[in-house]
Amino acid sequence: MTKRRKRSTKKSSKKKGGGNKLLMLVLVLVLGGYFMVTGNDPLGLFESGDETDQPPLATLPPETGGDGDWWQVYFTNPQERESYDDLRGTPAEKLIAQINQAQSSIHIASFEFNLPQVAEALIAAQKRGVTVLWVTDDEHGIEADEDDGLELFAKMEEAGVGVRDDERSALMHNKFWIFDRQRVWTGSTNITVNGMFRNNNNVILLESPRVAAIYEREFEEMWGGEFGPTSPSTVDSQQTTVNGVPVQVLFAAEDEVATQLLPLIQNAKRQVRFMAFSFTHDALGQAVLDRANAGVDVRGIFEKRGSETEYSELPALFCAGMAMRQDGNPRTFHHKVFIIDEQTVATGSFNFSDNADESNDENVIIITDPALAAQYLQEFERRWPEGEEPDRADMGC
Repeated sequence: MTKRRKRSTKKSSKKKGGGNKLLMLVLVLVLGGYFMVTGNDPLGLFESGDETDQPPLATLPPETGGDGDWWQVYFTNPQERESYDDLRGTPAEKLIAQINQAQSSIHIASFEFNLPQVAEALIAAQKRGVTVLWVTDDEHGIEADEDDGLELFAKMEEAGVGVRDDERSALMHNKFWIFDRQRVWTGSTNITVNGMFRNNNNVILLESPRVAAIYEREFEEMWGGEFGPTSPSTVDSQQTTVNGVPVQVLFAAEDEVATQLLPLIQNAKRQVRFMAFSFTHDALGQAVLDRANAGVDVRGIFEKRGSETEYSELPALFCAGMAMRQDGNPRTFHHKVFIIDEQTVATGSFNFSDNADESNDENVIIITDPALAAQYLQEFERRWPEGEEPDRADMGC
């Protein structure tokens, strides 16, 4: 850091002092205008202190947007089609729009992939000078792409896109994309035909350089070959506030995500709603049960496949008298969402399981915003009547 030059102790004339005051006033006005336009405050004159527990401000761009307009939520509408070439009306259409408007970088940590239209958009971005890098799973990413005969990763690499996989048995199960270090796309949705057309999924798109910086740090770890529980945790600097809205990001396995999620559930005062592809984590299940026993209104939707096994939390919750349903999608109910007290949403790639918590690479984002929670509650209410109450005999009640 460059040292500041000491002020001169020499006395100035009254006229010179007046000139200095005028110069300082002009300087403050110029810096104030610069701060209003860019959000940068090189002398620390205008900081609001709105952000908390995050990486150094000097490394992070300013926030943009007003209340509620810094996030967008998309949900899939499962349906069978004769052709899956037309992505209109799916989250993939929104994803391609983000790819097409990227100016400098697209960094991707995404589990499965089989959409040629997205590959074409990424190749076009690389050709126009955008740096495109993709971390994927070895088996469900690279090998599955080769087995399908699509070889989309090979085509992207030939065009200059950087591709790396985790080279390990546990899963690189993330589904996040970072655009221009400004915007983050995450949620439960794999970039596949099933993910976009057939399964129940959610996507949240966040316009926040500071949230993007948190995801960039995780991406850089994986790009450098650090995966799973041995990768470094920076959980203490993964909280921020965007336009007054608290945001926390968690990464498995290094952040002990289930332990971090427990207080969210345990502190529920009025209502708990969840949608779960896989819910087998006993401590999280016990926290939900305890809240119901304390009089909290609890309802949950489980993916039917696997929900009747001895490992699932469904039998214990249902047999305890809670309102639980198995989903009605003949394909896959793929959400991984908790909604607490109509104001806090936890979503991402993280299934509520020991494997997700202890072995895989996963992400969860927790946002406390009633307007956002309302969007996820609407999705819950759309899916609730599609589901069915479990058979008590099957549950072993």
